[in-house]
Amino acid sequence: MSKETERVDEQWERVSNHLRAEIGEAAYQSWLKPMTVREVRDGRVRISVPTRFMRDWVAAHYVERLGAIWGDEDPDVHAVEVFVQPERSAAREKTETRAPAVKSEAGGNGYGGEIGAPLDPRFVFDQFVVGKPNEFAYAASRRVAEADTVPFNPLFLYGGVGLGKTHLMHAIAWHIRSRDPARNVVYLSAEKFMYCFIRALREHNTVDFKDQFRSVDVLMIDDVQFISGKDSTQEEFFHTFNALVDQGRQIVISSDKSPSDLEGMEERLISRLNCGLVADIHSTTYELRLGILQSKAERLGVQIPGKVLEFLAHKITANVRELEGALNRVVAHAQLVGREISLEATQDVLHDLLRANDRRITIDEIQKSVAAHFNIRISDMHSARRARSVARPRQVAMYLAKQLTTRSLPEIGRKFGGRDHTTVMHAVRKVDELREHDSGFAEDVELLRRMLEG
Repeated sequence: MSKETERVDEQWERVSNHLRAEIGEAAYQSWLKPMTVREVRDGRVRISVPTRFMRDWVAAHYVERLGAIWGDEDPDVHAVEVFVQPERSAAREKTETRAPAVKSEAGGNGYGGEIGAPLDPRFVFDQFVVGKPNEFAYAASRRVAEADTVPFNPLFLYGGVGLGKTHLMHAIAWHIRSRDPARNVVYLSAEKFMYCFIRALREHNTVDFKDQFRSVDVLMIDDVQFISGKDSTQEEFFHTFNALVDQGRQIVISSDKSPSDLEGMEERLISRLNCGLVADIHSTTYELRLGILQSKAERLGVQIPGKVLEFLAHKITANVRELEGALNRVVAHAQLVGREISLEATQDVLHDLLRANDRRITIDEIQKSVAAHFNIRISDMHSARRARSVARPRQVAMYLAKQLTTRSLPEIGRKFGGRDHTTVMHAVRKVDELREHDSGFAEDVELLRRMLEG
């Protein structure tokens, strides 16, 4: 190693460590670690990165700061240039090493050139809060990300909206890339896969499509339920899936349902999706929501009263995305108007969101609460029994379902043993009448309402 090379390496270590201290470990692993200093000449530092998306992101977010830090380190340096140099392709290296650093544009090319979607730099393992509802999916995702060989194929993650499936998929991709930048990781939605396939058919270019998708090391398809009922797309996905599995390449898939519950999906594809590891993410618990809020507040660097965090963890139960969005609104409002973060201010800022969440009480919850209050079985809510000891609580439950949920009358009827909507209408009228003439009954109904809303 020449003295000049040694000097440049030492400078780069100091510069990167300086920026590492500024941006944090997660961002360093995602963006700085994969960089390689190729040369320093005529006051210009030339740094290579393995993908175009990385080049775009680094150019937009870090190049200016890198230049300033390196200028302090060596006054002769006046510019930093970032270019693409894939590790695996000498031919592409020749054509792309001369590509100048460019500013990031929304929806960049992402992994895998034109077929991949961008990854969110916030979605790394370090930023994922683990609790009972998601610990299995998290452990499986880390295993895939850290394994040198394919541990299970595919890894199938499923759960409701906003519970962390996409976060885990991005985290897997970031971790694999940080361990081995040469691996070709492609992440995209099932809709994008379908769009690419349809475009290839229209342009009579299916050979290139197959080559692109079947030459990746890790294929990650988000929201696979969107190809349900799309026969030709399923056919192509099935063949792509088989080709990659046969080559020992890793596949990671997410969905809102388990493979067996996907409607409009071919049996052979369901069988394939079930053949790896299926990991579900359950709805969040209060403890997990509180942990997520505490972690988010810490990342924002904002002191938030414990009572506010506890209130939000109790009230915003739909999903993590909405929970974090609520906290962002509270913090932004406090900073913009100069108002202290308090329980009262939080209720004011989030009045619309809190009202919407109050309406998200489920019919199942109502049936359980009413059955417990009147000391009957939950099965009595769906049964044909007409004894007053059962029929009256059932009518109360129908009434509360109408008042506290956004479900239609036919939907409510179906949840009560497939009853007709007119039965629900009769129950609502009957309960209204009884509330007017029987104060004890009215108190029972009001108590149940408060319990369900609280």
